[in-house]
Amino acid sequence: MFTQAISSPNAPKALGPYSQAIKLGDFVYLSGQIPMDPSTGEIVPGGIQEQTQQVLKNIEAVLAEMNLETRHVVKTTVFMTDLSEFDAMNQIYAVYFNEPFPARSTVQVAALPKGAKIEIECTVIDTLVYEKQMSHGGCNGSCGGEGCHGEDCGCDGDDCGCGDDECEDCGCGK
Repeated sequence: MFTQAISSPNAPKALGPYSQAIKLGDFVYLSGQIPMDPSTGEIVPGGIQEQTQQVLKNIEAVLAEMNLETRHVVKTTVFMTDLSEFDAMNQIYAVYFNEPFPARSTVQVAALPKGAKIEIECTVIDTLVYEKQMSHGGCNGSCGGEGCHGEDCGCDGDDCGCGDDECEDCGCGK
């Protein structure tokens, strides 16, 4: 099977027949998280800001299982029971995401599980392999590694980005 279920003991257990997240290739789809405290199974006390903070902590916990962060989130869908609380929610949301912010849709719904005020689902791209390649000059993870041949190495002039002053010292073929 091409999909992999992802779960975190630091996020609330699924309330039904679904996974906390599913990974398919580089794409990760996080199920909607509600403001449930994973240790008690109860909705956190407080208003929309406290609930938003818990939802985002739960999202971070699931992402952490894959060594990912909120910077890997490319799209969120926010479900709220009262859009008049949007600005208060947005204040907390903005603490967890940096530019470029993920694309986002926000909709008002009649009700959410366990009486929650908010639920957020995410689409994530796992770019860790590509980030590692780029930090090593594009040489498939390390200079001199398999697949690092001449022009394919990503070298710019004498420096391939592997930390050596001259590419010939790192074995990337330049």
